Amino acid sequence: MDYNKIVSVTGLTGLYELLSSKSDGAVVRALEDNSTKFVSTRQHNFSHLESIEVFTVKDNTNLAGLFDAMKKSSEKMPDAKADSKILKAYFEKVYPDLDFERVYSSDMKKMVKWFQILEKNKIEIKIKSAEEPGETAVDSIVNAKPVHKETAHVKDMKPQKTTTRKIESRGVK
Repeated sequence: MDYNKIVSVTGLTGLYELLSSKSDGAVVRALEDNSTKFVSTRQHNFSHLESIEVFTVKDNTNLAGLFDAMKKSSEKMPDAKADSKILKAYFEKVYPDLDFERVYSSDMKKMVKWFQILEKNKIEIKIKSAEEPGETAVDSIVNAKPVHKETAHVKDMKPQKTTTRKIESRGVK
């Protein structure tokens, strides 16, 4: 099971593996109990874990970077239902750059719960990208360079022909 197939679904607890998608929803499998179900996009939104970012005091970081720090930490992980003060103390030690004014205790509870689910299912936490051999997923996030597309200057472009529309008034002159 790949980390890039793991999604969070609004309105549903836990994490899900995206099995297939359709125009009106997706078929997902719950990681906690392995149940499979169809989830409609009319009622729910999907968020891939690899696309979720966390607020920090510097630049925002990807959730995989936070999970990696949690994995490497020697701190005892609190329960997902722990008090907000305990969770904040844990994350201050594990990831001190977290912006605690914008990251709420409910977010920290989700992160702990999601990390425990991923560890239980033995899912390797990484972002699948065009990495160089020997480079970790976190290194590729930190060392990513923006890609700039060459565009022509506006003055060098030819104007496009457009069709004019006639606007008619109805009864008012």
